[in-house]
Amino acid sequence: MTGAAWQAEQFEQHRGHLRAVAYRMLGSVTEAEDAVQEAWLRLHRNGEDGIENLRGWLTTVVGRVCIDMLRTRQSRHEEFVGTWLPEPVVAGVGSEDDPEQAALLADSVGLAMLVVLEMLSPAERLAFVLHDMFAVPFDEIAPIVGRTPETARQLASRARRRVRGAPEPDADLATQRRVVDAFLAATRAGDFSALMEVLDPDVVFRADSGGRARLPLAQLDGAEAVARNALANGSRWARWCRPALVNGGWGCVVVAPGRTIGVAGMTVSRGRIATIDLVLDPRKVPSRDEINLDGENFS
Repeated sequence: MTGAAWQAEQFEQHRGHLRAVAYRMLGSVTEAEDAVQEAWLRLHRNGEDGIENLRGWLTTVVGRVCIDMLRTRQSRHEEFVGTWLPEPVVAGVGSEDDPEQAALLADSVGLAMLVVLEMLSPAERLAFVLHDMFAVPFDEIAPIVGRTPETARQLASRARRRVRGAPEPDADLATQRRVVDAFLAATRAGDFSALMEVLDPDVVFRADSGGRARLPLAQLDGAEAVARNALANGSRWARWCRPALVNGGWGCVVVAPGRTIGVAGMTVSRGRIATIDLVLDPRKVPSRDEINLDGENFS
């Protein structure tokens, strides 16, 4: 095996880890892949001389790339119209048997959690993601953010306090699916009482159109407001909604004939829907051909 081939093989062993770090940092599959590719290019240019821990070196590179990307994104978001939501990872029924889809699901984290992470500073997000999600010690995180280990610890602690406010999804996927099915059935039937039964009293609804059009309601709070909006605006789309795995939990996709309109990530917590994150940005929504939905035909 040539040196280049050996280097590529070593890198591939860490690709899944690097992609998982980058997705949690960026909330975008596309940008995460860009960050991982940049790490490969830097490794290819620099070689492995002097690198004792390749996984740690690559994680550091990806972390620094992600921080730069987040800072650039913050300046773009100052002119963004409406609510910005992360790019969802969507898989239809049975997709967990596909190795590539299974890897994406394993790398994903709930949209509601990613929304909370988006509220952190880049340094706070990196400290929390690397330490709390990947057990990277603070003395390794400190040089990435340009702080002392103690300051890196404080950054993660501040982030942790913010993250505690995110609803904890029910672990049982069967329970999640029953609740999502009940929500869709109630929306199709125009049943306000049934909707109130499946919505958490403090449910939060958010929608991202990609900044291209002003949504009349980009965010709603509370079960009554969300239920009334579902009946007023969601009933016409409900017949096109199909359950799908969104970031590892049950949500739904809106699939009209010929195209995918949107993706809704839902957090089912304690048997009720606590968050609904509706992504309508066509740049983030997968095509119909990328999703397997119980073999349903929409042509």
